[in-house]
Amino acid sequence: MKLSFLLAQRQALLQQARLAHLAHAYDRLDDFARRVARARLHGQVRLQVTSQETGHFAAALTAVSGAQSVIEEHFTDGDILRLADAVTDVTGRLELDLTFPLEELTARFLAPLRQQLLQAGIELDDHEPAEGPVDHSQPEPRG
Repeated sequence: MKLSFLLAQRQALLQQARLAHLAHAYDRLDDFARRVARARLHGQVRLQVTSQETGHFAAALTAVSGAQSVIEEHFTDGDILRLADAVTDVTGRLELDLTFPLEELTARFLAPLRQQLLQAGIELDDHEPAEGPVDHSQPEPRG
């Protein structure tokens, strides 16, 4: 491949990479929202994301109303890290401190992202619930 060809394709490649990144965030948020709905979780939560000097980031999901043990029962640290990663992708901010009703996760984050993808001409797959247990114990690397 010639350098001139690659440079000519740069804008299209950047757009495709951006859409792929948004699609990945959509998939992660969709999974989290489905799990919230299946477990009928509700109540105010606080999602905090902080960048650390090492280049890693830390995430916490805290129950503002209701019991923290319910959050801990349903979501591992890796799950919360994936949620935080997706929300930072959607908001474009690496540091967050958001309080919202957990049952409004879809309306607050997933629906606008869905609309963005549809406006870009992306056809969304119908997601069927995962069959069998899913291992959510390993966090995905931040990319």
